[in-house]
Amino acid sequence: MEEEIKMIEKNNTWELTDRPKDKEVIGVKWIYKTKLNADGSIQKHKARLVAKGYSQLPGITTQTFAPVARLDTIRALIAIAANKKWKIYQMDVKSAFLNGYIDEEIYVEQPQGFIAKGSEEKVLRLKKALYGLKQAPRAWYSRIDKYFIDRGFRRSLSEPTLYIKSQGNDTLIVSLYVDDLIYTGNNEKMIQVFKEDMMKTFEMSDLGLMHFFLGIEINQEKEGIFICQRKYTETLLKKFKMKSCKIVTTPLVTGEKYQKEDGSQKVDGSMYRSLIGSLLYLTATRPDIMFATCLLSRFMQSPSQVHYAAAKRILRYLRGTKDFGIWYKSTNDAKLVGYTDSDWAGSVDDMKSTSGYTFSLGSGIFSWASKKQATVAQILSGSGIHCSCCNIKSSHLA
Repeated sequence: MEEEIKMIEKNNTWELTDRPKDKEVIGVKWIYKTKLNADGSIQKHKARLVAKGYSQLPGITTQTFAPVARLDTIRALIAIAANKKWKIYQMDVKSAFLNGYIDEEIYVEQPQGFIAKGSEEKVLRLKKALYGLKQAPRAWYSRIDKYFIDRGFRRSLSEPTLYIKSQGNDTLIVSLYVDDLIYTGNNEKMIQVFKEDMMKTFEMSDLGLMHFFLGIEINQEKEGIFICQRKYTETLLKKFKMKSCKIVTTPLVTGEKYQKEDGSQKVDGSMYRSLIGSLLYLTATRPDIMFATCLLSRFMQSPSQVHYAAAKRILRYLRGTKDFGIWYKSTNDAKLVGYTDSDWAGSVDDMKSTSGYTFSLGSGIFSWASKKQATVAQILSGSGIHCSCCNIKSSHLA
């Protein structure tokens, strides 16, 4: 807590002032979190002072949207780095939202445990954003975006959190996910200059080579880069008491059809939704369960025993494949290849079709989706999906 307050004061985030008569004063509270490493061990205990942004009035605070990197972009960056044999590095911005400038006049209460003696009735006027404010994400993104543009980076037109800097034959690519940065390039000196400038401008944590990002385990080798979510899979099996379940070889029963009203008894919706949500997060590195998970997500409003049994079957499949992930092999012949396919009137409930696609760069797939179409189609055409493009292999991290 003291470290958080020191960071806020060092950043000149607020100033003590008299309580305004015509302005709303927003409350603050402490949030505590334990950050873990990829192996589940404790990395550090963290205290964060946040504003009670939910008390801000709607319609007054409008500049709140801030983009984050898509997982497709992050995987594409990994695929590019693997193909070109580049190293990927990672940095974390300490108290990132405290770096964002705000234009509005905003007041917050003094934090519990750190109330100034003799000034108990005074409040704090914010000069910069504070975690919890609706403006905070937008303010931080505006600040970091300006930083990159001022230093000669080009922002991607299709991905506003991807920045590219070129100097002759040298290239530096940076991807931003809120306060986490991953960066790669073909010139180590250029990378080092960028890192030093970032650490000089912001309070940064240098995490070295990228090895754990958004719950994804990354293993960088000379032959390529392997990504998986083995630890998360083990946690998922433990959470739903499936660590000793019988293993199956497919996520779904081949040819099985599912519908909203199947005649079986209804089950606890909250547990089912928790399971499906966890599986959707796992699809970040497991395209092999994408179709099954998206299919079963259609029944989250009123799941039945049949739906829940099908979802638990995915867990049984995962127990036998928990070391699986995606291998991006280093190669001199990297081609961008896409496949698409669709069933026809596959949904029993409304006769709508389900479409899917995959894209690979070099040896590894980096983008995929499975989605039910919005309208009923009479005729469908498309190329078949070549399953080998997924390039799924067993982990050698064990």
